[in-house]
Amino acid sequence: MTTESDITPTTADRHHPLLKLALELGPLLIFFFANLRGPWLVEKFPALSELGGPLFVATGLFMAATIISLVVSKIVLGHLPIMPFVSGIVVVIFGSLSIWLQNETFIKMKPTIVNALFGVALLGGLAFGKSLLGYVFNAAFQLDAEGWRKLTIRWGIFFLFLAVLNEVVWRNFSDDTWVAFKVWGTMPITIIFTLAQMPLVLKHSINLETDGEK
Repeated sequence: MTTESDITPTTADRHHPLLKLALELGPLLIFFFANLRGPWLVEKFPALSELGGPLFVATGLFMAATIISLVVSKIVLGHLPIMPFVSGIVVVIFGSLSIWLQNETFIKMKPTIVNALFGVALLGGLAFGKSLLGYVFNAAFQLDAEGWRKLTIRWGIFFLFLAVLNEVVWRNFSDDTWVAFKVWGTMPITIIFTLAQMPLVLKHSINLETDGEK
């Protein structure tokens, strides 16, 4: 099984950009719609009532959509993007526990677990002198050692911030608010954060061809 960096464009990625976007966002949109229209879905497909309430129905469909997304990505794009792959594993494990035990806590804690995992891995790697972010992103751009260190610290802290933010939202707001935030809040925040890192990336970028000529 082959995994690739989420920002390393393969030939298939370049030929199917809309498909790649749909595969990454599709499961989240299905989760949002299923939670919003849970009773309607159960009315149309009575078998879904076996899963439980609207959030459990949404969780079951989210799991199915995630698995389908990963399978299609492997078949059509030829690889499994790292972050959706890891996230998908946690979705299946915690989603199954949520439905089996009829406890919403497991699926609500999934973003906390995933983001905390990435954050700890990045910051922990630096403690051992390794910039794990460099191994993931080095095919997209090249930075000097200081650039990778700073970018890794920022992303590590950002992932931990998302983990804490998810805990705050699901513990203090309604299910509908949490689902809406998970779909419509996390993505814009991540995009804004990514764009905010461009000055650092440009400042610490290196030109391997130029360096080689020297």
